[in-house]
Amino acid sequence: MISESNGSAAKVPLHRRLYVQVVAAIVLGVVFGHFFPSLGADMKPLGDGFIKLIKMLLAPVIFATIVVGIARMGDLKEVGKVGAKALLYFEVLSTIALVVGLVVVNLLKPGAGMNVDPATLDTKSIDAYTSQAHAQTGGAVDFILNIIPKTIVGSFADGNVLQIIFFAVLFGAAMARLGARGRPVIDGIDMFLQGLFDIVRMVMVFAPIGAFGAIAFTIGKYGIGSLASYGKLIVAVYGTCLLFVLIVLGTVARICGVSMRAFLRYIREELLITFGTASTESVLPQMMRKLERAGCEKTVVGMVLPAGYTFNPDGTAIYLTIGALFVAQATGIDLSIGQQLVILGVLLLTSKGSAGVAGAGFVTLAATLGSIPAIPVAGLVLLLGVDRFLNEARAITNLVGNGLATIAVAKWEGAFDAARWNEATGDKARGAGVSAKWAAKRLSLVEADESDVRPAGQPPAHAA
Repeated sequence: MISESNGSAAKVPLHRRLYVQVVAAIVLGVVFGHFFPSLGADMKPLGDGFIKLIKMLLAPVIFATIVVGIARMGDLKEVGKVGAKALLYFEVLSTIALVVGLVVVNLLKPGAGMNVDPATLDTKSIDAYTSQAHAQTGGAVDFILNIIPKTIVGSFADGNVLQIIFFAVLFGAAMARLGARGRPVIDGIDMFLQGLFDIVRMVMVFAPIGAFGAIAFTIGKYGIGSLASYGKLIVAVYGTCLLFVLIVLGTVARICGVSMRAFLRYIREELLITFGTASTESVLPQMMRKLERAGCEKTVVGMVLPAGYTFNPDGTAIYLTIGALFVAQATGIDLSIGQQLVILGVLLLTSKGSAGVAGAGFVTLAATLGSIPAIPVAGLVLLLGVDRFLNEARAITNLVGNGLATIAVAKWEGAFDAARWNEATGDKARGAGVSAKWAAKRLSLVEADESDVRPAGQPPAHAA
C-alpha cells in the first residue's frame, strides 16, 4: 500500500497501487453502507482516525517546509513577491468561482418549486452549526488580528494554518538574516522534515481503510435515497465543479503550458483519498511532496499550497453560492440582482478559511445566511442531509485548484522546472527550467553544502 512514482509504477502489481486500493475501498464502502446502514454508520471512526493521523503532521510539515525554503532562499524580497502573487491569484480565481456558481444556480434553479415554509422546519439539527458560525463571525480587522497567534505553541496545538504560516515566515526570515550561523538549525529542521515525510508515507498505508470508513458512514447514515431527493442540486454542484475544473482551471493550465490531464493523472491517488474522506487536509503533505518533485521550488510550494487552503477555496466558493440561492429558491424567496450581488460580496469575505476540513463549508454557509436577512437560516435544514455528498465535489475542486495555483505561481515567478515536470508526470510541458535567479540560488545551496565537507582551499566542483 504505497504510492509509486511514474517511473516505478509499471513495476508494481496493480493490486498494490494505492489508487486502485482506494477505489476498491470506496466501492466496498458504498456497498457496505447501503446493505448494512447501521454498521456502516459505525465505521466513522476509521475515516476520522485516518484524518487525525494526517492532521497531527500538518502543522510541523507546513512550518518546516516554509522555514527551510525561506532561509535557504535568503532573499526576503522574493518571499514577499511570491506571497503577493499568490494572494492576487487566489482572489481572482475564488471570485470567478463565486460568479460561476451564481450564474449556474440562476440557470438551473435547483430549489425552485419546493415551496418550503421556513416556519415548519425543525432547526435543532443545525443549532451546532449556527452557534459555531456566530462565534466565527467578525470583520476584516478581526480576521487580520487572528492571523497573529496568542502563543506559538497555541497556534500549533490548534492547527491554525494561517498562524503557523505567519510564524514560519518570520522564523525563516530571521534564519535567513543569520546567514551561516543559522545553517545548523536549518539543516536540523530539514532533516526533521524528511522524517515527517517518511511518517506520511507510513500513514498513507491506511488511506484505503480511512476512505472505506468515511464512505460507509456517509451512505449508512444518510442513505443513497437522499441522492435522488436532491438530484437537481447534486447535479448543479458536481456539474459546476466539473466545468470549473475543465474550463477555468484548464485554461490556467494551458496558460502555464502544462497538461491538465497529466496533472490529474499525477495526483490521482490524492484525488481519490480526498473523495473518500471529503477533506483536502488528508493529502496536504503528499501534495507538497509531489509538487516539489514535479518541478515547483520548495519555497513556492511551502507558501502557496497551505495558504491556498484558506484563501483559494474554489470548490467551496461554488458550493456557497449555489447553497445560499438554493435555500432562497426552496423557501420561495425571489432575490433581485442587487441582493444577489450583496450575497456575492459577503461570500468574498466569508469563503476565506472555509476549505480543508470536512463540513467547514456548511458552517461558513450558516455564517453567510446569518448576515443576510433576506434568506432564512432555518433553510439550512434542507441542505443538512445532502451536504456530505456535496462535500466530495468541493473538496476535489479545492485540491485541484490549489495544486494548479502552486504551479501557476511557480511558473509566474520563474520557479518551475519543466524538465522535472515532464519527468514526473509524463507530460510534455512547454518552457525551460527555472529562471537564472532560482538556478543561482540552487547553485549557492549546493556550494554551501559542499563547503561543509570540502577540505580548506579546495575550489568548488564546478570551478575545477
